[in-house]
Amino acid sequence: MADGRIIKALSGFYYVQSEGKVYQCRGRGVFRNKNITPLVGDFVSFDKSNPDEGYIQEIKSRENQLIRPPIANIDQAIIVSSAIMPDFNPLLLDRFLVLIESKRIEPVIFITKMDAIADEEKERIESYQKHYQQIGYSVELLSAKQPEGLANLIDYFAKQVTVIAGQSGVGKSSLLNALKPSLLLKTADISKSLGRGKHTTRHVELVEVNGGLVADTPGFSSLDFNEVDLDMLADCFPEIREREENCKFRGCKHYKEPKCAVKQAVETGDIPLFRYEHYVNFYEEIQSRKPRY
Repeated sequence: MADGRIIKALSGFYYVQSEGKVYQCRGRGVFRNKNITPLVGDFVSFDKSNPDEGYIQEIKSRENQLIRPPIANIDQAIIVSSAIMPDFNPLLLDRFLVLIESKRIEPVIFITKMDAIADEEKERIESYQKHYQQIGYSVELLSAKQPEGLANLIDYFAKQVTVIAGQSGVGKSSLLNALKPSLLLKTADISKSLGRGKHTTRHVELVEVNGGLVADTPGFSSLDFNEVDLDMLADCFPEIREREENCKFRGCKHYKEPKCAVKQAVETGDIPLFRYEHYVNFYEEIQSRKPRY
């Protein structure tokens, strides 16, 4: 029996990396019977039947998992937003952040196409950068005219398992191609009429980038909050999470309650108003969700 990690799943086979070698494995029938699907990123135990083949016998417990793409045990998610085409959208960025925080994954923010915008728009995005950095997030502003900036980004990938998220057309595939040209991922053409990119990905695979592993498919194709409950939402905003114990009422939802430390921090400017407005927006969205049975 050997231990390893699934780095690719394709056509019923799982490719397990173990001690520098990759084994083509099948899953045991017992997984199907129990409705368990091995995922890329899973740590597993497997029997080697031949020098390069084996059977997965056990799936170790998962730190976290995503449904789209189907991947487990992710350390960080790089959210790629663009300054223009599509325009920078803090509400959408906060949606991604909440989904990533809810999975206990470390978020990093990249904003691309900074060279394609006017100075006043640049100042606006730089002010958002400061707000997110004060919250504790890493935020990188990227310009196609400064490819040397990629050298600074490569360190983010070392010893991490990374998924890259963001709406279509923001430059996710272009970023991966620049970091690892051998990937040759198809970049999505933006449909001008829809403002959406064509889906170009096939299967999920973890590829090596600077001593870390990166999923070669973008994450979070679905942006609804079906897996986020009202009780979890405040925890997905770090600046709310660190202040809520100062609220007068235990279990304060920071919505309509009096003597709320979070709302006081918004009034004093310690929490950006736009972040609190997005919190309320998401709170009302989850609150109005039809109950699931």
